[in-house]
Amino acid sequence: MILSGAEIIVESLKKEGVEVMFGYPGGVVIPIFHHLFNAPFKFILSRHEQGAVHAADGYARASGKVGVVIATSGPGATNLVTGIATANMDSVPLVIFTGQVSREMIGNDAFQEADITGITRPITKHNYLVQDIKDLARIIKEAFYIASTGRPGPVVVDVPVDISKGEGKYSYPEKADIRSYKPVTKGHPRQIEKACRLIESSKRPVIYAGGGVIISNASAELRSFVKKTEIPITTTLMGLGAFPETDPLSLKMLGMHGTYYANHAVNECDLLIAVGARFDDRVTGKVSEFAPKARVIHIDIDPSSVQKSVRVDVPIVGDCRNVLADINKQVKAPSIKEWVSALKKMKKEHPLGYRDSEITIKPQYVVEKIEELTKGEALVCTEVGQNQMWVAQFYNFTEPRSFFSSGGLGTMGYGFPAAIGVQLARPDMRVFDIAGDGSIQMNIQELIVAVQHRLPIIIAILNNGFLGMVRQWQQLFYDKRYSHTCINIQPDFVKLAEAFGAVGIGVDKKEDVVPAIKKALEITDRPIIIDFRVDREENVYPLIPAGTSVKEMITSELI
Repeated sequence: MILSGAEIIVESLKKEGVEVMFGYPGGVVIPIFHHLFNAPFKFILSRHEQGAVHAADGYARASGKVGVVIATSGPGATNLVTGIATANMDSVPLVIFTGQVSREMIGNDAFQEADITGITRPITKHNYLVQDIKDLARIIKEAFYIASTGRPGPVVVDVPVDISKGEGKYSYPEKADIRSYKPVTKGHPRQIEKACRLIESSKRPVIYAGGGVIISNASAELRSFVKKTEIPITTTLMGLGAFPETDPLSLKMLGMHGTYYANHAVNECDLLIAVGARFDDRVTGKVSEFAPKARVIHIDIDPSSVQKSVRVDVPIVGDCRNVLADINKQVKAPSIKEWVSALKKMKKEHPLGYRDSEITIKPQYVVEKIEELTKGEALVCTEVGQNQMWVAQFYNFTEPRSFFSSGGLGTMGYGFPAAIGVQLARPDMRVFDIAGDGSIQMNIQELIVAVQHRLPIIIAILNNGFLGMVRQWQQLFYDKRYSHTCINIQPDFVKLAEAFGAVGIGVDKKEDVVPAIKKALEITDRPIIIDFRVDREENVYPLIPAGTSVKEMITSELI
């Protein structure tokens, strides 16, 4: 079959079962958009390319499928960079098509030319510049395979306009066979046996579960492992929902803003079982003082993540789901009743909390009421900063793929466009974006996309008139010099919502918080912004300052 390059792209996407695609048109991708016009999948026109890639990211995280994006050359492609880096840090499978100037013009500083393969090489799992139309179908097959297997990540396919206009023979490969890329999915039996014996002999074990558990759909295996061994478990920010936080064995999140009891459990444990986590700096703090008494088991599909930050006693390279299934077949429960009892006592003595107020709205209270009124069954996106940490602390996640946030890169402006992708992936669920007043303004243009597609996303702005997390650090570590973090001059978010065709609700009093959330939940045909004017200088605690250890934990301003 002879097809144009543009037709090959569309036919290949059909073969891959693509249902939703995100992007923005431009000069050199017009031939592709010409054939997308009648494509049998939904195309979501973002209002900025960054919005498109974050939406595809949210779609991928919520659905478990590969997110697909297209943008034009030059500025269209470079506008994708932040979203690509976000997905790369959090291991999100994306295939990104970028247009490129014709092959004969590459390197001549042609109009809207940018070396996007060079620019994105450090922030992609792999990328391609298509140089022959006969390779196009194979490259697309490989791109989807690379993006979705092993440790997932974004793959860029840069398509010169003369390739998309040209013609070639089309035959889509049944499978991708890349000699240099063979991800290991099964753990080594001897290492698994070592891990089991170490678990059985431990007296103070802790499970440390990360986003890899969710990515590999290993939540059921993780829950079986905890049930069989009765080992207490803490999760990373990206691992929220992998294990129900309502379970007595849950220690909730660890790390810089993790719970007192999770961090102290890790500090005192004699065995740390890391599953699908990468020991990032927000978890470890000062590496030399992280889990100082523990031997370490590390299960991860990415061999480059093992031994990268901390010394590991039993490394197991493989898919979390397969490795946990194998461990569950043979491991025996350790004798740890005293340890479990001690941690339960610690949870009672040092719970998460805040000083409530009848005068001002506390942001934690808003998060608690959202959980209460949705019965903990909403899909929750966040922006980055204090809003993100309050959600992680005060919303109890019980299911995987229910929390969506930029973890590794910490991208402000991620949450709302990601919520669009999440809502498209899960139309049966209510989706919240819990945002700060600073971060929501970074991609607010995407509100019209949610209005156009009648997506009932609820944007709950915890509006404190500050860039809150930076202000908190300025307060605690920089002599309260609030340099350029006060943003009192901001839009009227209620009027802004109405201008876009959404619903706007303003909340100034604590007694209006619950009615506002209830009103928003009754609306099902358009997005809703709820502007909660919260306590301006409320801080996130606990806090372990960067580069320190649990010994330097600040638990509250009351101490």
